[in-house]
Amino acid sequence: MKLSALRSVASVRTTALALTAALSVALLAGTSGTAAADPQQAPSVTSVTKDGRTWHLKVHSAAMDTDISVDVQRPADDSQPAPNLYLLSGLDGGEGTASWQGSTNALDWLSDKPVNVVLPIGGRGSYYTDWLQKDPALGLNKWKTFLTEELPPLLDDTLHSNGLNALAGLSTSGTSVLQLAEAKPGLWKSVAAYSGCAQIADPAGQAFVKLATETWAGGDTKNMYGPSDSPLWAANDPVINAEKLRDTLLYISSGSGIPVTGDVQYYMNGAGAMGAVNLGLGMVIEGAVNQCTHNLKNKLDSLNIPATYQFNPIGTHRWSYWEDALHTSWPLLAQGMGLTQP
Repeated sequence: MKLSALRSVASVRTTALALTAALSVALLAGTSGTAAADPQQAPSVTSVTKDGRTWHLKVHSAAMDTDISVDVQRPADDSQPAPNLYLLSGLDGGEGTASWQGSTNALDWLSDKPVNVVLPIGGRGSYYTDWLQKDPALGLNKWKTFLTEELPPLLDDTLHSNGLNALAGLSTSGTSVLQLAEAKPGLWKSVAAYSGCAQIADPAGQAFVKLATETWAGGDTKNMYGPSDSPLWAANDPVINAEKLRDTLLYISSGSGIPVTGDVQYYMNGAGAMGAVNLGLGMVIEGAVNQCTHNLKNKLDSLNIPATYQFNPIGTHRWSYWEDALHTSWPLLAQGMGLTQP
């Protein structure tokens, strides 16, 4: 075959390959473009199941790409717009019986109050914060985004609420409610933190977070905020960022860790040696969060930021104290929600 013919064949082959490649790229681009053109499902209420005054919502979180269960106890008279009281559970995120629903009579007590009681379910061991990355044990956690950006407008629309919000949490979520208030100042007009360790960036505070999230919940805090020297720990520390709590009505409480007869009976009731261990843990944990809470008070005082404090001279780390604290803090929570007759 002549050289010119060879060149011609090569040219045809080159052209064919180029066209094939171009077609492949176009097809791939078309496929990719179609996928990219499909918007990520926006935050939305995907279902509502009503059980008397309790509404069971499924709320799609775009940030976590999943549906989150949210229970709402509606006011007895729901003909008028009502405010929203968010109650966050502790370490297990309301997934088990260690929740406001399972461990207290809070919903009964609140049943005559003109509020929507909002109970998010999920987020075990997450501290209701935005994690750096997905955790093998605890999954994808973007709770700060969900609770500050995605959920509030959906609740206002679905419940026809009046846009006034209050927030309360205990133990690990006693930390979270302060973090959330600092992340979105003004969203919650009043905030109550019961037995929460407000400082998380120092070694003692980090140890407390790691004890809860890693030892008890099985997660890895490096997926939450990174290694111990990561600046994200300080960026999410309520004491360091206390200035952002200015103009929020604050109720902050803790016990001393000193047990009374009721504590001993609670922990030791048929539990044997494990009851003694749990009693000891309840004492140590409450004593530690009491120190954290005093440190928060010192910081707020230094900034001339007012707050209502309840430092109980006795008490371990358990639900009965937090239920009492809810009752005691109610007037402040109600004030933030614009209730003149709480």
